Formats: sequence, structure tokens, C-alpha cells
Amino acid sequence: MSWNRFIVGLNDFLTIAQVGDVGAAENGDGGASGAGQPNPLVSLIPMVVIGIVFYFIIMRPQVKAQKEKRQLHEQLLANLKKNDKVVTVGGIIGTVAEVSEDRVTLKTDDNTRIRFTRNSIQELHIDRKDAGK
Repeated sequence: MSWNRFIVGLNDFLTIAQVGDVGAAENGDGGASGAGQPNPLVSLIPMVVIGIVFYFIIMRPQVKAQKEKRQLHEQLLANLKKNDKVVTVGGIIGTVAEVSEDRVTLKTDDNTRIRFTRNSIQELHIDRKDAGK
């Protein structure tokens, strides 16, 4: 369904709803609904439609992307092993020296080892020299 058809159909629906409300007032229901006044709920329909469109066009794809990213990160952490070159969330680059259940020890220099929580590992590091080969 094209957007043009959707908008025309929505416009027709709103017109029918407003005419029906005016017709009820003219048919002698005591003027309780206010003669010539559209139903206030009908004026909320466009806002609801805009909210639904906003959700499906903007929010839902973003949530799906975050979920995929989270799954990839969890997979990276599950497959982490010794001698992997990684980057932490703080930007420290090192080689994995030891992996435990919730900690990772990185070797950053010949005599330097730093312990991090497993979730502090952001990604695998790829050397630019190695990437060109």
C-alpha cells in the first residue's frame, strides 16, 4: 500500500467520523454532543497514527540494531581466548594473557599486565599492517 493511499484513506476516515458526529447532533439527540463540534477523540487519531509510524520507522530498527550489537558483544566475550589482541572500552590495546570467568588479564607491554572485568573488552583489535595483507 502506498503512502498516498494510506493518507487518503485516513482523511476519508476522519471526514466520515466528523460527519457522523455532526449528524447525530442534528438528528435531535438534544445537542448533547454539541452541534457542529467534531468528536475530540477523532482529533487524537492523527497523533496516534504519527506515534505508531514513529515507532515502526525509528524506534523498532534502533532496538533491533542494539540487540544484534549486544549479541555480537556477548559472542565475542564468550569466544575470548589467550593471545587475542583486544581493545578495552577505555582504549587500552593489549593481548589477552589470562581469561577467567569474570576477569581478563591483558599484557600491554613486556612487563605490564592489567586486569579488567570481562565486560570491559570492547572489540578485537586488528592491526592496520595486518589488515592490508
